[in-house]
Amino acid sequence: MNDKNSLLILGASIAIGLIVLGVCVNSGLKSFSNKERVVTVKGLAEQNIKATLAEVNINVALSGDVPQELIASVDNRVAKISAYLKEKGYKDFSVSSLNLNDSKTYYTDQWNGKEYVKIKKDRYSGSKNISIKMADVEKVAYISNSINIDLINANLSSDVTSSYEFPELNSIKPKLIEESTKNARIAGEQFANDSRSKLGKIKTASQGQISIAGQYYYEEDATSEVPKEPYLQKVRVVSTIVFFLED
Repeated sequence: MNDKNSLLILGASIAIGLIVLGVCVNSGLKSFSNKERVVTVKGLAEQNIKATLAEVNINVALSGDVPQELIASVDNRVAKISAYLKEKGYKDFSVSSLNLNDSKTYYTDQWNGKEYVKIKKDRYSGSKNISIKMADVEKVAYISNSINIDLINANLSSDVTSSYEFPELNSIKPKLIEESTKNARIAGEQFANDSRSKLGKIKTASQGQISIAGQYYYEEDATSEVPKEPYLQKVRVVSTIVFFLED
């Protein structure tokens, strides 16, 4: 009798233990499942930035076989262009020192369609650069084009280009990261509402990837129009955030 009672008590204890274990395991699985319910969203922030300074560069480059004659030719052309700029009212410009290169050869091989033939070339090349800094960045492209046309008409052809200086990206990045993070949360809350859940804490978050789009840059995944003006750039920050979802 005692043995039967002992067996009954043991069996009941085992059964109760299995039930309790099942409840605990089930509760644990639910908890684990809830913690792993996440949503990954991206937040975008964009801002157009304008150049703070621009520069027109006139590169005077010539070649020749006699260094002294080449240097004189470069200096002569630079002097004529400088006189033209002063006449046009561009008095605040700088001229770089002479850059003289020696190719150490007078001939180069060139394919004429049938065979390679020796072609005479100038051994030396020399150049100077004239730079004009301008604060009115919106007019620089027009001015650069006008100078180029004038120099061609005056038989003073040179390589005329324009460049722009933009604000430091680090000065605007914190604001854009903050905005992109807010936009990511908005997207996460919308997803949570659609799935009848609540948006929980952040599981992981990227620091915010910054990119630039404009006339001098190309961005394959750009979602908005890229500025066509050379003095404008569009700065984009995309933050990727993983949120927990709660019931």
